[in-house]
Amino acid sequence: MKVLLAAVITAGVLTVPAQAIAAPEPLAVAGQAAAMQRDFGLTEQQMQDRLKAETSAAKLLPAAQKAAGAAYGGAWYNEASHKLVVGAVGTDRAAAVRATGATVTAVPVTAKTLDHRKAAVDKLAGKAVPDAVSGWAADPRTGSVVINVQAGKRSQAVDAFVAKVAKAGAVTVKEVAAQVPRTFSAGAVGGDPYYVSNIRCSIGFSVYGGFVTAGHCGRSGTVSGWDGSAIGSFQAWSFPDNDYAWVSVGNGWWTVPVVLGWGQVSDQLVRGSAEAPIGSSVCRSGSTSHWHCGTILAKNETVNYGNGQLFYGATKTNVCAEGGDSGGSFITGDQAQGVTSGGWGDCTSGGETWFQPVNEILQNYGLTLHTA
Repeated sequence: MKVLLAAVITAGVLTVPAQAIAAPEPLAVAGQAAAMQRDFGLTEQQMQDRLKAETSAAKLLPAAQKAAGAAYGGAWYNEASHKLVVGAVGTDRAAAVRATGATVTAVPVTAKTLDHRKAAVDKLAGKAVPDAVSGWAADPRTGSVVINVQAGKRSQAVDAFVAKVAKAGAVTVKEVAAQVPRTFSAGAVGGDPYYVSNIRCSIGFSVYGGFVTAGHCGRSGTVSGWDGSAIGSFQAWSFPDNDYAWVSVGNGWWTVPVVLGWGQVSDQLVRGSAEAPIGSSVCRSGSTSHWHCGTILAKNETVNYGNGQLFYGATKTNVCAEGGDSGGSFITGDQAQGVTSGGWGDCTSGGETWFQPVNEILQNYGLTLHTA
């Protein structure tokens, strides 16, 4: 691992050899195809077709949402039809949405109403959440807030919690894996991207002046690189509630718009941060388990990490991750999606992982993503 990092990150944060960025690929598809073939079980051509369709869906989303107007009820990518699906309340705006190229389906409530309902559940829940409740998310397809309860752990305390938050409106209960979500930081081991005291985490995305990462990884003190040299320091952080931070870069380190492929795929160029819809494929790069791919399952989810540590606004995926991957990059094609927060499972048996959307970090701190 040190040999790889020496070739890729020695001189700076997320740095690659000059030849790796001299000839960018239009969609960063070819480099991701091998890992996505492995994790999705598809051929290279099928993966290329899927990424092209997902890219088109993401680009279409703003126009489709505008066409739906006040009737907009959320959107998601349909893997079977390779189309963007837009939920709409009523039929008045259906023709306008179809004219953009999106598919339309009826949903019970608007996205605005559902967002208000989710916010009400967050408020009613408070911080005293039963450990058996992994979290909750707004589901645009059903118009309800789905409470995720770990399998076999339903109890009077869980039922009381569900009854309390149900005052916000339509709430449903879903049984999920019995494992408890946890953050993915780790004790220090040699040869990986950055350290804060005895904690190792992963770099997310380069911004002008530094990089963004997970907030639970650190709050103050010197940030060291894989070789022990000082990179910079935390300038701002937020955890729990959110899970984001940004680190300044100096001391001979610099930033470039690249996500490491760890020798499994080519290093990936970052060209923007267009948000991929639910159902889209997404890949993750981290310093422990390296490169893995999966699907976006839900957005605006509240995750219960226990001890009153709630993470709001998370995006849920079925991509695996392990300790030390915290803060690492989630990317779809060449578009930055977010930084790894936590989850359950590992990359041997599988699991689920949540990420902090990157656009929220950029907006809150006034940062500019470093793009190719």
